[in-house]
Amino acid sequence: MRKRDLRHFEERLIEERLKLLKELGYFEDKIFNDSQRDAAGDLSAYSVHMADQASDAEEREKAYHMASAEGRLLYHIDEALSRVREGDYGCCQACSKPIKRARLEIVPHARLCIECKKAEENGSLER
Repeated sequence: MRKRDLRHFEERLIEERLKLLKELGYFEDKIFNDSQRDAAGDLSAYSVHMADQASDAEEREKAYHMASAEGRLLYHIDEALSRVREGDYGCCQACSKPIKRARLEIVPHARLCIECKKAEENGSLER
């Protein structure tokens, strides 16, 4: 891959990384650090209704799942940035063939070419 292309994808990955970090900061500030009363907007000292507590718990659980997915994506982006620095970005980690630019434009953190990714999803990719 040419240096100009590597710079392009490195910039895209860094941009995606910053966006994810901002989203994860939102989850931490707004979802995880709010108490149940704060989240419900209740400033009184009285207990919260059970249905409200269940709704709040469900919202927190959804936020945890979203933050977990964001964290996994952040890991994959960091791995792709490492591959850029090591010089093997854009090569499939399974078959060593180049990953098509169109795939990298859509999924800049891709580690597998489309054929190997399909094989992985089908469970037939050997490592």
